[in-house]
Amino acid sequence: MNTQHRIPASDEAWESGELGDDPKFAKVFEGDVQTRIDGAMAMQPISTRLPKSLIETFKLLGEVHGLGYQPLMRRALVRFAEGEMKLVLNEVVAERRRAAEGAGAEEGGGERPEASVG
Repeated sequence: MNTQHRIPASDEAWESGELGDDPKFAKVFEGDVQTRIDGAMAMQPISTRLPKSLIETFKLLGEVHGLGYQPLMRRALVRFAEGEMKLVLNEVVAERRRAAEGAGAEEGGGERPEASVG
């Protein structure tokens, strides 16, 4: 009869070290598997410090959306970066439009202004 204690897998069990911290269960892979996986997925690991309250918030939101908190954070960062890029590009377009209108006023005409991004 197997009397081993089984620990249910969860983010908390991994983060606390209850799961995955025993070196006797570790196996060394030949080659750099993680680098190959990250490369294939165009991913790069980073290290950053975040407030615990923010991580807890993402964990709660992850439960609502059916995602782990790290994939949810990735999605949030992508959405933020895309939104910021649109703002920057719209400002560049507006600046070019102002420059073209200024040049057109000096020449009595001008190029058609570009449309905004978004």
